[in-house]
Amino acid sequence: MLFFFTSTRTRVSFEAGMAQLGGHAQFIDSETTQISHGDTAKEIGEIVGRYTDGIAIRQCDWDFGNKYIREVAKNSRVPVLNMQCDVYHPFQILADAMTIMEKFGRNNLRGKVINVSWAYASSYQKPISVPQSLILLMTRFGMNVRLTHPPEYKLMPDIVEQAKENAKRSGGTLEVGHDFDEGFKGADILYPKSWGALLTTTDNKESAAIGKKYTDWITDARRMKLAKEHAVYMHCLPADRNIEVSDEVIDGPQSIVYDEAENRLHVQKAAMALTMS
Repeated sequence: MLFFFTSTRTRVSFEAGMAQLGGHAQFIDSETTQISHGDTAKEIGEIVGRYTDGIAIRQCDWDFGNKYIREVAKNSRVPVLNMQCDVYHPFQILADAMTIMEKFGRNNLRGKVINVSWAYASSYQKPISVPQSLILLMTRFGMNVRLTHPPEYKLMPDIVEQAKENAKRSGGTLEVGHDFDEGFKGADILYPKSWGALLTTTDNKESAAIGKKYTDWITDARRMKLAKEHAVYMHCLPADRNIEVSDEVIDGPQSIVYDEAENRLHVQKAAMALTMS
């Protein structure tokens, strides 16, 4: 497991999953190895692939992470798993799908409304990989997907177009809006989280200034009441409490964030068993 970015749930769930499968997971921090000043993606694929039965990588650098993982995979003789990059977060979204199926029924997703929304956070320019992966997968189940964000926080155009094609084929919809409250109205599933304005600017100061225009984009009890009575709140975690979401919501009865986090373990075990057996 090669990490270029810190992790809690991803590291623990992968390590625990591999142990439960009877294997051993090695943790490699890019900053404490030669990877930070020498080893290339090709060398990692060629060499680590000869030592192990699989390679898992988290590399979220903008306009680089996905390319790096693909270059490692190109040169590896063993499976390479994407633990998150600048474009996708596949295992998080598989866990999200599993959690939604647990709550609503595996064959009862068609027509359900999921609001994938930006929310304000004061921390840093977070990757856009979670919302992009969400709209790509949820549109494949015939769901009505709402993508809600301020104009500056748009996603990659090719990802949005692919999601629209997915929706067309599955009988669902993808609607893009810019009104935070409207996104909540009548929704079954609420997934508001922060991400960076990376397609607008890569400058952290400029991004922070943009974000401060939307500090009221917080998920609170009032907004949860705009959704359906049975609506659930989801977040991949960590969330900026009382900035991105109120304690009342994330710790409340509609929140399913802990089930969501648990399911990271199960989907990752399935993927490792499938690819490494």
